[in-house]
Amino acid sequence: MQAFRFGIVSDPHIALPQTIAPGVLRFHQVEISIAALEQALEHLQNSNLDFLLIPGDLTQDGEPENHAWLSDRLARLPFPCYVIPGNHDVPYPQTRTNGIGLEDFGAYYQRQGYDQTDSLDYSRELAPGVRLIALNSNGFNRKGQQVGSLTQGQLRWLEEELERRQGEFIIAMIHHNVVEHLPGQSRHELGRRYMLSNARRLRHLLRRYGAKLILTGHLHVQDIAYQGGLYEITTGSLVSYPHPYRIVDCEPQGEGWNLKIQSHRVESLADYPDLAHQSRQFLAERSHSFMMRLLTAPPLNLPSQSAEPLAKNLRYFWADVAAGDAQFHFPHFPAPAQRFLHQFNQFNHPAHLSFSDNDTELAF
Repeated sequence: MQAFRFGIVSDPHIALPQTIAPGVLRFHQVEISIAALEQALEHLQNSNLDFLLIPGDLTQDGEPENHAWLSDRLARLPFPCYVIPGNHDVPYPQTRTNGIGLEDFGAYYQRQGYDQTDSLDYSRELAPGVRLIALNSNGFNRKGQQVGSLTQGQLRWLEEELERRQGEFIIAMIHHNVVEHLPGQSRHELGRRYMLSNARRLRHLLRRYGAKLILTGHLHVQDIAYQGGLYEITTGSLVSYPHPYRIVDCEPQGEGWNLKIQSHRVESLADYPDLAHQSRQFLAERSHSFMMRLLTAPPLNLPSQSAEPLAKNLRYFWADVAAGDAQFHFPHFPAPAQRFLHQFNQFNHPAHLSFSDNDTELAF
């Protein structure tokens, strides 16, 4: 076993200027996508990486020209890059003029993991004894609606691959969350669409074969969650506050591995000298309806007249959740609201574990 270092950039939502439609309400800033990516890549190119991983939402909404631009840009990096599709990357089962279909995704990224397969799942050796298993979690139901799920065929392939690779250090990469990063995420109407619908089945398979590390995106939040022997690192969006990306150092430790995780941020850009403040305000200005839904939905079920004054005091709540390592205290809120909102403090960190969502060390 030998040490290696890799980067994570998630949900960059690349949008060439001509593909950005005006007047569309968005919760992430696609206008800065190329500038933010270039700044992050400049840092990563000078960080002695062995490879880069991007767990989905590569483009604004699956536009062919955005996929082509990104694939060409990633191919010029001095290290390999591996990608998977996010829900924004494959908005349709078959390609249309304004967005590629699920079946065509791999053709755009033959230089980023899809060179030897006609499947959207693949397995690659990253270093001696270290393997990436990349899984597509996007599909369509009988009504043509997009869903986050793994098919039975994918699960069979994954089990066969895990059985063949026993003894290797497995890094599983998938767009949808497999472990909860928010209180009751798999049950809450606002959170469950970010979860893999058959996450329990995937967790069971990974545990059975000793895989412990999962990398995800989709949620636009900096968080590291732990459940039953599995660590899931979800990385926030490069085009949403706090514009993060990560560098992970992996070193052999006895018969296992020690991971040192460092998070970095795009703090300013030429046209956005105060990006960090501006983007936090951007989220705050769009937070009211979200916070009202959070407060009036189960488990709180507050009436609108009771939720309204609380929501006004929670303008920065989601921005602070997205930044990771949140520490909330609402002494003047009613006790039920206090208890619920305080669950977002360092959620999913059991008492016997202590780690940050941004900069920490994990031992496997």
